[in-house]
Amino acid sequence: QTFNVVLTHYDMIMRDKKVLAKFKWEYILIDEGHRLKNKDSKLSDILRGNYMARNRLLLTGTPIQNNLKELWSLLNFVLPKVFDTSDSFDDWFAAPFQGSQEDMTLSEEEELLIIHRLHQVIRPFL
Repeated sequence: QTFNVVLTHYDMIMRDKKVLAKFKWEYILIDEGHRLKNKDSKLSDILRGNYMARNRLLLTGTPIQNNLKELWSLLNFVLPKVFDTSDSFDDWFAAPFQGSQEDMTLSEEEELLIIHRLHQVIRPFL
């Protein structure tokens, strides 16, 4: 089987993963990419665990999510080697606000400041 493009939808990705996952894709392009903001969702788990692709792209109207974990999940899907763990991502962006207290919870204002900072970092990907 050879083809240049396969256009499918989420149901097919989940239902036909045994067939579709056999291919090494050049690109996987996900519309409504914000659906992957929960790394533990069934869709996210299937895409991450079964589909191999040289490049991954997300299309979403909401690239900045509600919190750091959701944003990390999207970035991890696109660039898993760069954004490898949620903990290292949190440490890198939250460190200026936490000082030496590892279990300190960020206030809403602090998270908004971090998200603003992240806007600048991820702008090249938008």
